[in-house]
Amino acid sequence: MSLHPVTIGGHTLANNLALAPMAGITERPFRRLCRRWGAGLTVSEMIPSGSMLAGDQDALTRADHAGEAPPVAVQIAGGEPGLLAEAARWNAERGAQLIDINLGCPSKTVCKQAAGSALMRDEALVRRILEAVVAAVAVPVTLKMRTGWDREHKNAPAIARMAEELGVAALAVHGRTRADKYKGEAEFATIARVREAVALPLWANGDVREPADAARVLAESGADGVMIGRGAQGRPWLFARVARYLASGEDPGDPPLADQGAAVLAHLDGIEALHGGARGARLARKHLAWYAEGLGAAGTAFRAQVNAAGSVAEQRAAVRDFYLHQRWDAA
Repeated sequence: MSLHPVTIGGHTLANNLALAPMAGITERPFRRLCRRWGAGLTVSEMIPSGSMLAGDQDALTRADHAGEAPPVAVQIAGGEPGLLAEAARWNAERGAQLIDINLGCPSKTVCKQAAGSALMRDEALVRRILEAVVAAVAVPVTLKMRTGWDREHKNAPAIARMAEELGVAALAVHGRTRADKYKGEAEFATIARVREAVALPLWANGDVREPADAARVLAESGADGVMIGRGAQGRPWLFARVARYLASGEDPGDPPLADQGAAVLAHLDGIEALHGGARGARLARKHLAWYAEGLGAAGTAFRAQVNAAGSVAEQRAAVRDFYLHQRWDAA
């Protein structure tokens, strides 16, 4: 239950805290912000291999990692071994230092394409995918999966053994099945079985919303590290709190409002730089709504103001009012 470095291939991470890849959320600005607040590893949002190779602009934007601290980790998705291998090569040639394969996404759209967590129903196909991707690139290949397809078929330990045999460098496991999606509570007994099955670096993922959750997950799973997903939405500073708690047993709590506001402004700057003003303002609203949850009663007024804002500049003004000047009646 400690804070410590973890090595993946030739890359030694500063600590054992990772940001989980989340579609539409963990794009470059949020990844960079979480690294500044103490995440040892961040991974790109899931990128469909076919769309990326076809030159789809949205997929290419997801793959943009300009200015990120190493190691740069890109997650690819798909169900065809050759296509995934080609996508892995494409990213490695453009600076990706870790290639992560998605076996965890539970969305119906992805699973209908025999990708994401749907792959866990076909271990033979998983084997072909891992063989193809590991052979295609010189950089370490990692794998993120769920505990299984449903509660009667929790085959994460078997896939973990296969991955280790085929040269995968690290694993992350979400403590729910595909059928669970995000319902109920994550369980970590299956991840403990994965820990017993392999010696690879292992991250446990699911339901880490407070520092004490991270300590509990590490204790129950035996994993090397924790991977934080939804708990970090609107709270990139959760990584700093978890790091402090694992190192000393003390939770420093959320940072002062001024520091939170500076983080939100940095996030807005990054979104605007990546997407431009008009599109950036639209995409920023969901992040601002998550930030608003930390403002208590004032969050309702803040959310109303940023939702009405037509530009990133207006959103910045609202952030300054609420976080830096504490003008709670600004809306």
